[in-house]
Amino acid sequence: MDRRNFLQFFLVGVGLVACQTTTTTEGSSSPEASASPTSGSQDALDEIKARGKMIVAIDPTFAPFEYTDASGKIIGYDPAILELIAKSLGVEIEYQQMAFSGIIPGLIAGSFDFTASALSVTAERSQKIDFTIPIAEGVNVVLKRANDTSITSSDPASLAGKRLGVKVNTQPEQVMKAISDELVAQGKPAIEFLSIDTVEQTISALTSKRIDFVVDDQLVLAQVVRERPEAKLEIVGPVGPKTYISWGTNKSNPNLNAYLNEQIKTLKTDGTLSKLQAEYFYGITFDALPEADFIPAV
Repeated sequence: MDRRNFLQFFLVGVGLVACQTTTTTEGSSSPEASASPTSGSQDALDEIKARGKMIVAIDPTFAPFEYTDASGKIIGYDPAILELIAKSLGVEIEYQQMAFSGIIPGLIAGSFDFTASALSVTAERSQKIDFTIPIAEGVNVVLKRANDTSITSSDPASLAGKRLGVKVNTQPEQVMKAISDELVAQGKPAIEFLSIDTVEQTISALTSKRIDFVVDDQLVLAQVVRERPEAKLEIVGPVGPKTYISWGTNKSNPNLNAYLNEQIKTLKTDGTLSKLQAEYFYGITFDALPEADFIPAV
């Protein structure tokens, strides 16, 4: 939710080769050999129709947006939407599982058709990829150990000099780096960063006291608090601006982007999107998601 050149080329050249592939058909999952990704010679929508399968990148470590159940099946809000779209198009879904840090470089390289991982919409990302219309709203929050009295609020002044755990190459990481720079400019201590791959790793670092707080999306961290009461964690409050959450397509695939947008609009109109939000976000729904002018200014 942002990418630096070395990381982009390293992950495209190495990380994508090691990604896991899962094909989903009518709700079942089984390993299959990967079909050819987007060639770049025609719009990915045409290739998806021709092969009968959409190849979709996902990082299933971001519940409730995308995660795996006990059997290893990829589930969540985003996969639920994707399954409906694939059914409407009459094709299967082949997931390419990878670390979040590899998704945008792989999308730019045409290593898969598109990504259905939750992406925070940012001006910088919009220069590299195209976003679908938003499917949710995102607000970052501060999570701490409940018995830690050294952090009294989510105000940046309360976080100065503290150790932060955050997913690498994400919008929350960029927001917190900007806040840390502002603190330094004010003569206050910088925030110390531990940037790692998954939400679970940030929570583990928090509970083991390697860090003082975590910053991520409110829906994600609220689920952590609900599912892990023994950890005694507490959401302090919001930090940074609100963002929209979308999927991403390669800029050379306008027809695919338009098709996904039309499908999402249909799911909004018939109430399906709102029902899925209520199901996966514990009753929270987003009834005023924009369909235009949602990308921040550069």
